[in-house]
This record gives sequence, C-alpha cells and structure tokens, in this order.
Amino acid sequence: MGLARELIGFFNAAVGKCQGELEKQLADFEGDTTDYRMKRGLAYILKSSFCTFEVVSPLEPGMLRERVFSLAAKSVSSHEETSTVLDQIANQLSQELQREILPVHVQNGLYADLSENKILTNFDAPTPEDLLHRYNLSQVQGVFYKATQLILNAHRNVPGEYKLLFRYLKLFQLMAYIEGDADHGFTISIDGPTSLFNPSTRYGLAIAKLIPALLHVTKWSLAATLQTKDFYTNEWKIGRFTLNSECGLVSHYPKGKPYDSMLEQSFADKWDKLKTAWILEREVDLIPIPGSVMIPDFRLVHPDGRTFLLEIVGYWRPEYLQKKFSQVRRADCDNLILAISERLNLEKAGVKLDHVPAQIIWFKEKLLPKSVLEIIGD
Repeated sequence: MGLARELIGFFNAAVGKCQGELEKQLADFEGDTTDYRMKRGLAYILKSSFCTFEVVSPLEPGMLRERVFSLAAKSVSSHEETSTVLDQIANQLSQELQREILPVHVQNGLYADLSENKILTNFDAPTPEDLLHRYNLSQVQGVFYKATQLILNAHRNVPGEYKLLFRYLKLFQLMAYIEGDADHGFTISIDGPTSLFNPSTRYGLAIAKLIPALLHVTKWSLAATLQTKDFYTNEWKIGRFTLNSECGLVSHYPKGKPYDSMLEQSFADKWDKLKTAWILEREVDLIPIPGSVMIPDFRLVHPDGRTFLLEIVGYWRPEYLQKKFSQVRRADCDNLILAISERLNLEKAGVKLDHVPAQIIWFKEKLLPKSVLEIIGD
C-alpha cells in the first residue's frame, strides 16, 4: 500500500511538468531494488489509465522543424548560426501570425511533440487501493494472451448480469459458443488467440479485456488451456489456468450497458432527438438459440403495445456475418428488423438473404431513425 501511495504522490507532483522529468524520477525510484517489476507495473498503469499527456506549444512542432531545418541547411552549422536561424524564423512567424514570437518559443516548440517533452496536464489520481486492484487484475489478464481455449460457466445469475457479459463478448468481437439458459446458467466456450492460424496479440487483448466484465457476474468459474513456449528447449507446452468468482479481483468497468459500436451510439443519440411515441430501449431480453444467445441491439416499444427488435449489422468479418445470420434464422422472430450496412459483401461471406425471417433496412454511413420509422410506422 505504501508503494502505491508513494507512486501516486510522484504523479501528483509531476502535473504541469514534462514526461521526461517524471520518467527520470520513476527510474531513480526504481533503482536496483528487487521489487522493480511491481514499481514499473504500477507506474505503467498510472501512466496509461490515469494520466493525460499533451503537446503544449503555441506553435506546431512539425511546421517548426520543417522551417528550421530548411533554413539551417543553407549554412554551416554553428552556435552563432543556430541563433541566427531561430531569430529569422521567429521574425517570419511574428509577421505571419501578427503576434510576437520569440526565438525561445521556436526553440521550445521544436520538439514539443516528443513523448519526453509532452506535459502531464491532468492526473486523475486513484486511491492506493484502486491502483493495487488494477495491478492485481492486470497480472491475471496477462495469462490469457497465451490461451488456446476458455470454458466459462456462469451459474444461475440474474438476467441483467448475463446481458452485460454477453454485450461485452459482442463488444470485443470474441468467437464464442454458448449453451444453456438464464434459469439454469450458461456454458460459454471461447476460442483463444493461439487457437487461430496465426496467434493474434490483438485478439489476446480482447480476451483479457473481458475479464473485468466477468467480475460483474455474481457466480462463475473459468478454465483456460494455455500454450506456452519453453525458454530453454523452444518447445511448446500445454498448461491450464482456472479462476472463479471467489478470486477477490475487483473490476474497474462500470456496470452500465456499453454500446457495441459508435454506430449504435450514433443511432441512439439521433433517436433521442426525435419527436415520436416510440421508445428506444437497450435492455432487451435474451433470445436463447442452439449454440448461442441472441441479444438484439435495441427494442422499440409503442404505447399501443406494438414492439419491434432492431439488430444493426455493420461488422464485416465473414465468420461474424455467417454466425449473425444463422442466429437470425434460428431465432425466428416475427418482429425483428435487420439494419445492414451496404459496405458488407454478404455474397463473399457466403451469406444469403433468402428466407431470413426479418424485415431488412440497408444503410450507408450511418443508420438514420427515419429509415426505421418508415417500417414500423407512427
């Protein structure tokens, strides 16, 4: 706890200073101590999650470099010539911008966009307890980068927890096979990053990001198969990692319902500005289907009792499209609306719209509420 508190103090004191000064202080603090890994890990979390580093310069650094280097190339480099170049650039910019630009402004702004010169403009300091929770969680998340498969059992939780979990599965675009129902629980099989033909760090990160969402589920257990390479023999070895709801980890994710994409959020924002009796809801019931669960993006409810489910299909990956349209056919909802991006090459993905039990809307860049209203009526 003392270590976390001390590091937070360093960052508080560094507000308004350049990142290079902070890095030097952190390096001195790390020194040659045996707990350097923990110090480095805590500092990384603070930098990546709680800090805002910005370029602070009245002049654009790239423009300054172009001008200074072009003018300096016409003469022999020397201390005297450097001062002359800075004076000339400052005079030129003062005339162009119609305000006083001093040589020191040019000199300071020349490399202001380098990471070590960026200024810590804001530090949203966590409590030492929250920082340690994030650190412990990050250690566990790193295990899943080498997972070939995850089997997750969620045991008889409230429906809202399932919905949040499944929305994060969808948000992170994970390939999952789901069995069960809300009354008895679900078994979720997730392909890991090393199960792909080419191991994907990006996909491994997506699985790691799921763990904080899982912590919002009351009762669950997880088993992961890991594939790691032996440092000495260079041979691949298979391991196993288990985790459950009694692990004591704490999530930093909010319990709110995340939008799966900017496309959905844009549509919801536009709908809120409409003057219509239709109410747009995001809390949609789970639709159990063999091998999966379908959670439509939105439900449209009218005061007279009419309801429609709306699913926005804007993601292009062939496997996703095949799975999505398979879900739609198996769900067999008579009040489902599919909004499909015209950018999707359904034919190339092997998807046919024959016998799809849904009304279809095509859209280009963004889905407009008026397109939906044309189908559902006033």
